[in-house]
Amino acid sequence: MNSAEAFIHLAGVTKAYRRGRQQHPAISDASFDVQPGELVALVGPSGCGKSTLLKILAGLHSHDAGEVRIGSASHPFDPRRDIGMVFQAPLLLKWRRVLDNVLLPAELLGLPMAAARSRARDLLALVGLAGYEDKYPYELSGGMQQRAAIARALVHDPKLVLMDEPFGALDALTREKMNLELLRIWKESGKTIMFVTHGISEAVFLGSRVVVFTAGPARMADNFVIDLPHPRTLDMKTHEQFGLYTRRIYKLLGME
Repeated sequence: MNSAEAFIHLAGVTKAYRRGRQQHPAISDASFDVQPGELVALVGPSGCGKSTLLKILAGLHSHDAGEVRIGSASHPFDPRRDIGMVFQAPLLLKWRRVLDNVLLPAELLGLPMAAARSRARDLLALVGLAGYEDKYPYELSGGMQQRAAIARALVHDPKLVLMDEPFGALDALTREKMNLELLRIWKESGKTIMFVTHGISEAVFLGSRVVVFTAGPARMADNFVIDLPHPRTLDMKTHEQFGLYTRRIYKLLGME
């Protein structure tokens, strides 16, 4: 599939922030395509511009140069309607019950609420929270709160889900469990997902493809397919091919 048919097309994208009279480059020449239904992991050191790139895709930041295209003339893309976002913190409203938190994007977009409520319940079941609809966020563990945040990101049926280090605040065991859950949700929902992480092993485990960025300003150092079978299991992390992928990234980041 060529770039004209790609769901997301980035070519020579640059971005710099101005602080006083100084320009601070954040992204330098980001160029890659994302096909519909891919889970693309963006990996690189903290502060290298990965989150800035997500904000550009979400329409929250402009870019200074290059081309950013999402969708096509036959399938136009509306960032307000077609993007779901998951952040490192769940950002659930503590005074709203879980179901009402999930329904928030549908309310903001003015969607028919009867259908949205039914979809929200289905999504809570999908993420393993059936029976928790009437709980408040403080009654959930950190991992459960992040599951609710994923359901919220999907409730308005977006075309693209942007995830900015969503499991970074979780303990190691919960994080691995959430990785497995995310892969299951991705397969069942069929969504296109862009997943930002600074975890090399996490990027290889989750990604159908990995885009590697070097230290800021973000410059794409590599972009390759992860040829590991699905469903993925944790014991794959001990396989030789998994090790080859991780070492490839370590080398690109100057860590080997």
